[in-house]
Amino acid sequence: MAKSKSVIIEEIQRYITNRGGDLREWYVGIAANPRERLFDDHSVNKQNGTWIFRTAESSTVAREIEQYFLERGARGGSGGGSINSMSVYAYRVTAQTRE
Repeated sequence: MAKSKSVIIEEIQRYITNRGGDLREWYVGIAANPRERLFDDHSVNKQNGTWIFRTAESSTVAREIEQYFLERGARGGSGGGSINSMSVYAYRVTAQTRE
């Protein structure tokens, strides 16, 4: 279910803070299929990795949320995804993950 911009920002921020909140250790992105991006493309461990994703109301809102975290020091880059990229995801970068 889609959530508002402010709710998603709050939930992701709380998740990061509760798990060691230095944003420079986290990658934030958008995707149409966040599970595929996290587990296949970024090699995040599904069971033991530290990850979260939320579905936004639109791809525009997802991009705004992504930009919010990038401007505050998260890893990643804007400009990716497509019109279908409505999910915002974040994961802690480790030696096993791929950015």
